[in-house]
Amino acid sequence: MALRLKALLRFKSFALLFLTPLLLLPLPLVIQTKEAKCGYIIILMAVYWCSEVIPMAVTALIPVLLLPMFGILESKKVCMQYLKDTNMLFVGGLIVAVAVEHWNLHKRIALRVLLIVGVKPALLMLGFMGVTAFLSMWISNTATTAMMIPIVQAVMEQLNDTEQDLVHAEQHAGQVNPEIELEEKTTMDLASVQGNGHVPNSPAAPHSREETKRISKGMALCVCYAASIGGTATLTGTGPNLVLKGQMNSLFPNNGDVLNFASWFMFAFPNMLLMLTLAWLWLQFSFMGLNFRKTWGCGGQRTTKEKTAYNVIKEELRKLGPISFAEFNVLMLFALLIILWFTRDPGFVPGWATLLFNNTGVEYVTDATVAVFVAFLLFVVPATRPKFCMQEYNEEGKQDPFFPAPLLSWKVVQKQMPWSIVLLLGGGFALAKGSDVSGLSKWLGDQMMPLHSIPPWAIAMILSLLIAVFTECASNVATATLFLPILASMSQSIKINPLYIMIPCTLSTSFAFMLPVATPPNAIVFSYGHLHVSDMAKTGIIMNIIGVLCSTLAINSWGRSIFVLDTFPTWANATRSK
Repeated sequence: MALRLKALLRFKSFALLFLTPLLLLPLPLVIQTKEAKCGYIIILMAVYWCSEVIPMAVTALIPVLLLPMFGILESKKVCMQYLKDTNMLFVGGLIVAVAVEHWNLHKRIALRVLLIVGVKPALLMLGFMGVTAFLSMWISNTATTAMMIPIVQAVMEQLNDTEQDLVHAEQHAGQVNPEIELEEKTTMDLASVQGNGHVPNSPAAPHSREETKRISKGMALCVCYAASIGGTATLTGTGPNLVLKGQMNSLFPNNGDVLNFASWFMFAFPNMLLMLTLAWLWLQFSFMGLNFRKTWGCGGQRTTKEKTAYNVIKEELRKLGPISFAEFNVLMLFALLIILWFTRDPGFVPGWATLLFNNTGVEYVTDATVAVFVAFLLFVVPATRPKFCMQEYNEEGKQDPFFPAPLLSWKVVQKQMPWSIVLLLGGGFALAKGSDVSGLSKWLGDQMMPLHSIPPWAIAMILSLLIAVFTECASNVATATLFLPILASMSQSIKINPLYIMIPCTLSTSFAFMLPVATPPNAIVFSYGHLHVSDMAKTGIIMNIIGVLCSTLAINSWGRSIFVLDTFPTWANATRSK
């Protein structure tokens, strides 16, 4: 049976790979317009991206082949899309993230915060979510989840072991723990009310095991949800944000840098905090029960389980030892990156880039310049304290360099850098350029003219819900790549600010909360075995609704003033450059 299933899956992959381009071939051959030819490429890539019959990065190279062959765009112009300013921003940001991971700085930050937050179950969940979201703003969601989930596992395993030891100790010593006594009394009362007169043999064991199991599920889900939510807060936090930035620069080259690191952060960070808070409350309600007095109770002594959780986290931090010279340098460079990003062009005051090139009127420096500058420093700044003396010859007879080894080597970057995402972004930009030049984007936008009678907030909400559902079955980067050019043309056709539709829809591509296969963080958490698909689906559908409602609220409140959404901008009204 298993062999037949494998054969069937292989046949399905074969059919999708070879039959899809053949079945779609009448589209460019019969209609023979540039719009139809570009539509053929987009549908083909959409099928390949959703089914992943070949690696997504390889699918992203299709525009290099087909756009020139169909006479839509010259090869040199297509290839230029694969290493644009946005791609360099992504590369620079990822190199900094690699340095943070390489020196384990992210784990130190996580453990420190968890010790500060507290170890009551609800507060521990809040601590896990806050740390995961913060780290996910700067390093990949997958890496953050992979780092955090073992810590969650270690804490929960110790809590389970401690609980069993307490029950066994009470049974052998003939004593009764006050917590267990109260729980046993509650169980007996419940049994008498039900009229069955049955009381479990082991005090509090069934109820306690069930409670611990529910808490374990909640703790696991909180990590993958916080990773997806946290990535939305910064421009480099997740792929769809960078796709939006690149599409804006490609489709609306005269937008005046309306979307940069600072403006995105001012909009998305409050939205992230709101979503994180509501997600914490929802998970607490689903798996622990809302009891604010118990959660925030001050002055009470820690229970044995809480002390155990605290000791586990403290022990993990002790294993890291004192902060090293390399960690400190990475932390300083990381802080420098954030400061330079925020102060380059904050919007409400002239930034340092404006002051440097005040008389030129040209945007010489972008967020990518800053990212590459700090990434460059990581290959220069030493990982150990320099010794200002003549070095001895080493065992190989070569003189050691006067300057110590830098924080990063290219070997480390080459190993840890997800280069496939760079190609994926480039393929998306090439596809958007082809859609624009061929006229397909304009044609699709014109077909949506009837939407002019619907309120813009309703359009944004409906499209966000549709994309949130679609992204459960497809990559978030691929989803953003396919939909954003269409949404931009639709916005132009109905004369509303493109960002009013594009921003909430971009956020919705990260709201993949329902299925284990929807996003790598979900898959990592699911692989630990605490969760069933039904657990993730039931909890995730409410999370999707929370995400769409929060993004709709954000774009209709503080987003209006940040991006000036009440007017149709001149940069969107102008004819695009071909």
